Amino acid sequence: MRALDCYIKLSRASEAVSGSINDHLRRHGLTVSQFGALEALFHLGPMTVGQLGEKILRSSGNMTLVVDNLAKRGLIDRRRCPEDRRRVDVTLTEEGCALLQDIWPQHLDGVVSVFHILSPEEQEQLGALCRKLGLGQGKGSTEKT
Repeated sequence: MRALDCYIKLSRASEAVSGSINDHLRRHGLTVSQFGALEALFHLGPMTVGQLGEKILRSSGNMTLVVDNLAKRGLIDRRRCPEDRRRVDVTLTEEGCALLQDIWPQHLDGVVSVFHILSPEEQEQLGALCRKLGLGQGKGSTEKT
């Protein structure tokens, strides 16, 4: 079945690429989710735990653990919003910002290195196909190929 074969290849490629790109995070004592949270806060600014989970595609339960562990290391702060005391904003600390600035160039180099096997045109095509596949979920499509 073509769709199953495609899924297996996509899954295996995703695992291989992710492992290769994210291997360096262990040297910094970070999980992929922790790095994703730091990166999102660095580039997008403060947000709630729920918003952070949506950005890095993690459940709220998982994000609570991620945020707790980052807070224990002093990499993020949690602050109650003065206008709405029910809301807790997560922000990067100076230490978290410095760590991300230290890791980011190596991470970006790893991404470029892994994708170097594809031509620029193939990278564009892969990106478009992945976006199409991701956006097509939940629309009730049952078309078979």
